Amino acid sequence: MTTTPAATPTIADLRPAIENAGQGHVLSFVDELSAGELEAFQAQLSSIDWAELPGVIDRYRGTSASEAAGSLEPPVVSCPSGTPGDVAVDADEARAAGLGLIRSGSVAALTVAGGQGTRLGFDGPKGTLPIGPASGRTLFEVFADQLAAASAWAGQPNPWLLMTSPQNQQQTQRYFEGRNWLGLDREQIRFFTQGVMPSFCPQTGRLLLADKGVLATNPDGHGGVVRALISSGELDWLERQGVEHLSYFQVDNPLVPPIDPVFLGAHAGAGGAPSSGQFSSKMVAKADASEKVGVFARRNGRTSVVEYSDLPTDIAEAVDDHGRLLFEAGSIAIHAASVAFLRSIDEAGESALPFHRAFKKVPHVDLESGECVEPTEPNAVKLERFVFDAIPVADQPMVMRVAREREFAPTKNPTGVDSVESAKQLQHDRAAAWLAAHGHACPEGCTLELSGQAAWADVAGIDHTPQATPKAGESAVL
Repeated sequence: MTTTPAATPTIADLRPAIENAGQGHVLSFVDELSAGELEAFQAQLSSIDWAELPGVIDRYRGTSASEAAGSLEPPVVSCPSGTPGDVAVDADEARAAGLGLIRSGSVAALTVAGGQGTRLGFDGPKGTLPIGPASGRTLFEVFADQLAAASAWAGQPNPWLLMTSPQNQQQTQRYFEGRNWLGLDREQIRFFTQGVMPSFCPQTGRLLLADKGVLATNPDGHGGVVRALISSGELDWLERQGVEHLSYFQVDNPLVPPIDPVFLGAHAGAGGAPSSGQFSSKMVAKADASEKVGVFARRNGRTSVVEYSDLPTDIAEAVDDHGRLLFEAGSIAIHAASVAFLRSIDEAGESALPFHRAFKKVPHVDLESGECVEPTEPNAVKLERFVFDAIPVADQPMVMRVAREREFAPTKNPTGVDSVESAKQLQHDRAAAWLAAHGHACPEGCTLELSGQAAWADVAGIDHTPQATPKAGESAVL
């Protein structure tokens, strides 16, 4: 995908809008910038909606308590496996409908891939982290192999959209280019970049400068995916291709099926699933009351996600008559959304996807001295959006229960819980269970991993015989 970029507005072009927004101070040092620094600063300034900015700042400058948990109720959960208390979904009917959507080209995968591997001790985009326990495949390769298998089955490539960040966009694209697009059709892969929001002083509402020619900014959150799809033109492109639904997931979970026929079919209302086909989500039962994941709940009759930090302890620990957590429905950041619905919530603006505010310590340039200030206390407001805020806007959102051991292996730490280590172990465990289901025991000391073909066959309900039975101590991709 290549586009011809429009000419970047100059400082002279931008100055009136910036000053009308009350932010003329950000231009204090433009005369000191080199030609390269000035060009980069102009590009950054041109990405800001200066007409909208004053209203946003006015709404989020002050301090206020987070939304009270209030009168929360457990959510309605759908389940293909018939867990007691859940709404039963016919998995065969849902799978058949989902496979029909995939074969017709109505589905695209969407990966939020803006993160860096720094926290994991890895230098590079998180998607390029080697994660396969037997193969050493990267996260991107794990997903690409499954998408390749699904596309081969469908007889046409299902698009794969990747939302990168300004920090890793070039690295990510070079990674794909240098590896022949991971075996996928070049036109199947679409990159677009996540937006950012400028940080500002809560007392004055003035934007902060990270350097003399750089605004202090932060990514606008995973909820920024909707605006980024619109501004990049990717939503228009999807509509022209006949894509009706997006399968959304984050890059740090190697167990997630990039496109899951059962989930997509249920999302579309098949198999008795109570869904409008606008926005659907997967859940797993929380490991315990203290697990740091958001939970699905009904607030004022609308299904929502409540952040774990906003859930009072007594509510988080409440159990039913069988000792099961009342609010056990943990959100694992896997969703399905219709393209039409995403366009509608973008048009609704903040009423659909409001900003969330955080007070943080943000280094900045002192406007008097030009020196960098390292604050010792929070001095700035950072704003971001959350994609799950779209859930209560949907007419009839579906929450579907899935098995943790099959679909949830978050990779957020180098070791311990939710780590590279645990993600590799969970992939091995799933492969061993798959092997056992095909009549083969896992020999002692083996390290196993599902190939893209096996993983796709598993979710699609297609027969796939193991190529060979591994021997003790071997590593094998099944």
